[in-house]
Amino acid sequence: MQRAFRGVFIVWVVLRHGLDELVLSSFRHPWLRLLARIVSFGRRLDAPRGQRLREALERLGPIFVKFGQVLSTRRDLLPPDIARELARLQARAPPFPSAVAVRTIERAFGKPLEAVFSHFEQVPVASASIAQVHFATLKDGRHGGREVAVKVLRPNMLPVIEKDLSLMRMMAGWVEALSADGKRLKPREVVAEFDKYLHDELDLLREAANAAQLRRNMAGLDLVLIPEMLWDYCHTEVMVMERMHGVPINRVDELRRRGVDIPRLARDGVTIFFTQVFRDGFFHADMHPGNIQVSVDPATFGRYISLDFGIVGTLTEFDKEYLAQNFTAFFRRDYKRVAELHVESGWVPPETRIDELESAIRAVCEPYFDRPLKEISLGMVLMRLFQTSRRFHVEIQPQLVLLQKTLLNIEGLGRDLDPELDLWNTAKPFLEKWMLEQVGPQKLLQQLKDEAPQYAKLLPALPRLLHDFLSQRPVVSRSELQELLREQRRTNRLLQTLFYGGLGFVLGLIVMQVLVRVRLF
Repeated sequence: MQRAFRGVFIVWVVLRHGLDELVLSSFRHPWLRLLARIVSFGRRLDAPRGQRLREALERLGPIFVKFGQVLSTRRDLLPPDIARELARLQARAPPFPSAVAVRTIERAFGKPLEAVFSHFEQVPVASASIAQVHFATLKDGRHGGREVAVKVLRPNMLPVIEKDLSLMRMMAGWVEALSADGKRLKPREVVAEFDKYLHDELDLLREAANAAQLRRNMAGLDLVLIPEMLWDYCHTEVMVMERMHGVPINRVDELRRRGVDIPRLARDGVTIFFTQVFRDGFFHADMHPGNIQVSVDPATFGRYISLDFGIVGTLTEFDKEYLAQNFTAFFRRDYKRVAELHVESGWVPPETRIDELESAIRAVCEPYFDRPLKEISLGMVLMRLFQTSRRFHVEIQPQLVLLQKTLLNIEGLGRDLDPELDLWNTAKPFLEKWMLEQVGPQKLLQQLKDEAPQYAKLLPALPRLLHDFLSQRPVVSRSELQELLREQRRTNRLLQTLFYGGLGFVLGLIVMQVLVRVRLF
């Protein structure tokens, strides 16, 4: 019943804001344009189409607002007027009353607002679909006098999200049951992933933990700033963090006027993204312009400032290695290896012909190499790859949906900053270096170092384990015992060979490093 009421409400909002007319009027067929005029008869649709779309998404709630935020970064796929209007969703969703925010803060901390903050700005500095942010100054304690940003969760969010997710689950079930591609697309698993991340966003303690992890990961990169979380003032509904001073990244003219190197900023953004994905397997997955600023402080001038950590993505070691090998093969234009990786990972049926899949991937990707970002639409590339995947029955991987969304965000940001940016050649050296670290001698030495404590525990116990094993075995004949001894001798010789070979390999690496350093100096 709740799904039915929510469905009726969605249809009412669509008709109220004339979105049906908006869709029909975009077609070229005369009879569809005539139908658009008929359905709009008697309704006042004077507002611009971009405004109507934005207001409808705001009226429908946080899930639809997030959908509009993703769309707003794709200026290559949307008309300029719609893209400009949807960009207002990135940080200026309608705020909720400040009195409600104050009551939430006082309930979370169990004390009056004046006992926590010496100054609190009633007007929010930013308002998004899930929460809004107020600037304040802490009053007492070890952080007394410190300027902070206070993030407060919107009230009564859970029931609204549950209704929308329930509808999405129902629609996903229909797609899986009725569509020929239903099982391959895994719509219910994708909705389950979206469900997980949305519920994570409703817990500000979890968001604070995400921020702390990203801050540790990025500490040595010197390209991005992440605010410090003040744990004494963090709650599931309220999060207090270090206040950051920067310029929103979509104000390119102001950044250029302040002397920020815009092309370098675009390259740094690519580096940050690939570092988080492939080095750490833990990445900011909501990188629209409302969450990204650029520092103008002299000490950190030109660095990114990352905000809003409610949605982060994680990748397993298998996912990272698979994706890195795919990207590296793409950059080298080794389409055969890309096809082989799809078969090896189980993404396509094992009987798939490698040569046919290789040819299809080449036809999609080859036209886009060696071209600046302004001439490439990653959205169109993904659309063509999606069409190809249908032909070869490629299974959609739900755990990578967030990565795909974030990659589109990165492309949108890069396009706004530097249309001449070559996304492929900027990322290629990073991925090649990362792959070398994964399969080179440094990785081998690191793995040996990591496993050394386990070996140290196991070696003293080997005699006892061997005695226990032999004492449990039945009595063997003399011939069987002689055969066992011969096999043991062969095993000992093999282990000696491997030991001395490995020792020689390590010593060779050390000698090579010494020679390289002597040659450099």
